[in-house]
Amino acid sequence: MRRTFKIFRQVLSIWIFAICILVICPNLAIAAPDKLAAVDFTKQTAIEVKVSLSNNANELKFFPDRFTFESGKRYKLLLSNASGMKHYFTSKDFADAIWTQNVVAGNVEVKGNIRELELRPNTTATWTFIPIKSGTYELHCAIAGHTEAGMRGLITIQPSVVD
Repeated sequence: MRRTFKIFRQVLSIWIFAICILVICPNLAIAAPDKLAAVDFTKQTAIEVKVSLSNNANELKFFPDRFTFESGKRYKLLLSNASGMKHYFTSKDFADAIWTQNVVAGNVEVKGNIRELELRPNTTATWTFIPIKSGTYELHCAIAGHTEAGMRGLITIQPSVVD
């Protein structure tokens, strides 16, 4: 009997805690599993964003160097490197905050967790992804001296706008 009462008290305290959270944070989004299952994010039309890693003048900059994405939307980065040297699009924390659908470069499609892209001179690649975790993440070129020379930026993922 004592043990039953103890379990009842624990369950009751969890319910009281949950109710308090909902009262304190009424805007807390709790999605119903059936609504999540109905959304296929891979069927969304991807929002295309052009990104240049340097340019013909070999400037050590990303063009643009600031990006804002919304979680839950599908994006396609159109990456190009018009310079005469290779560059990296590196943002480990950003890569951890997204789901990568694929990266396409030439005749190769890569799937899975991507953390860094190397673009050789005069090449292009596309990176299709869906942001899942909001935050601000640093972007840089991992080649020695490139970040210090100005090849850096910021990527912001904003929470999705709920209707």
